[in-house]
Amino acid sequence: MSKIFVARLLGLDVFDPLGDRLGRLRDVVVVSRGPKKAPACVGLVVEVPGKRRVFVPMTRIQSMESTQIICSGLVNMRRFQQRGQETLIVAEMFDRVISFVDGSGKGVIEDIGLSQTRRGDWEINEYYVQRGEATTSLLGLRSRKRDKVLVSWEDIRHGARSEPQAADTFVATHDDMKAADFADALHEMNEKRRLEIAAHLQDERLADVLQELPDREQVQILSALGLERAADVLEEMDPDDAADLLAEVSEETKHQLLDLMDEEEAKDVRRLLAYPEGTAGSIMTPVPVILTPESTVAEALASVRLEELSPALASTVFVVRPPLETPTGRYLGQVHIQALLRTAPPNPLGDILDTELEPMSDLADIQEVVRHLATYNLTSVGVTNKEGRLVGAITVDDVLDHLLPDDWRTQDA
Repeated sequence: MSKIFVARLLGLDVFDPLGDRLGRLRDVVVVSRGPKKAPACVGLVVEVPGKRRVFVPMTRIQSMESTQIICSGLVNMRRFQQRGQETLIVAEMFDRVISFVDGSGKGVIEDIGLSQTRRGDWEINEYYVQRGEATTSLLGLRSRKRDKVLVSWEDIRHGARSEPQAADTFVATHDDMKAADFADALHEMNEKRRLEIAAHLQDERLADVLQELPDREQVQILSALGLERAADVLEEMDPDDAADLLAEVSEETKHQLLDLMDEEEAKDVRRLLAYPEGTAGSIMTPVPVILTPESTVAEALASVRLEELSPALASTVFVVRPPLETPTGRYLGQVHIQALLRTAPPNPLGDILDTELEPMSDLADIQEVVRHLATYNLTSVGVTNKEGRLVGAITVDDVLDHLLPDDWRTQDA
């Protein structure tokens, strides 16, 4: 009888019989068969190219091992939608509180073992359980009591789905997942589970994930965090993304959150919110890479190496007269990353300035910005005010977010 634990399957590549990669496993779907039968595994949730999650029935699975999964036949590429009787192991069963049938107390599910029967069907066979319930320390860190045990499916009883559920195991098993993929996983969950997992994330991680969620779910999570925690998370977000999110909440809540935020972080967000919707100023990033003409190529290269910079922002250094904080002194021009790589490190940026490309006005229409980026094959462009001071920069990803439909993150490819 074959046996495998679900945590070992997560992220595995799924192949067809010819060896072509179909996608990556993200969850396992099971259904209850009553108290006297083990829950049956009915299919896998596989993330295919385009970040769409599809359902692959177990009747299509030829082999499922700890190194790879092989399926056969055609797979329906329609986006997976959970049915009422179905349960997702990773999203809904990990971290669920259970009670032991022998009366020895409660525990929390950390992993689930699947086994293949002689008939070839897959079902839940064992649970890897941490005895005791999740507790929260004074530092806000979750801890658990007692030992870990492997028990048969018959030896535990599940609590109601409405009971509070921790998120330790889910977060740990998805720690290496990109923020956009983590957000996609949250989007597929019910509201209760989405809020529980979001609340468990560290502020920086939650900020990255929030930026990848649809507006409605961003507001939903932010509202559930409480004002002080929400303000902390907003501080970790890019100012333009924080401004977009605050534009979706009530005026009262927006002002409360801005007042709770760090003064410096809130200043950039307030400035973006002051611009009319649909203008360059409303979508720009107020903190691009900014240096003086006397700065060297070596200093510029060090600046664009910063890990927190997106590739689009790191592609250009904007050169101004002091002060360097936006709104800066007079805008002089920009230096592209290729020019930096072709120039000796001691040379000043003033010697390699591109002054022919005009910056965009902060009141320019977004469509005008799009045409400018497309015309000159740019990944970013500077934004100046009427005094000729740099107030920010717009990157390709900034305009894409505003050109695509509001629900582009949830549409089928």
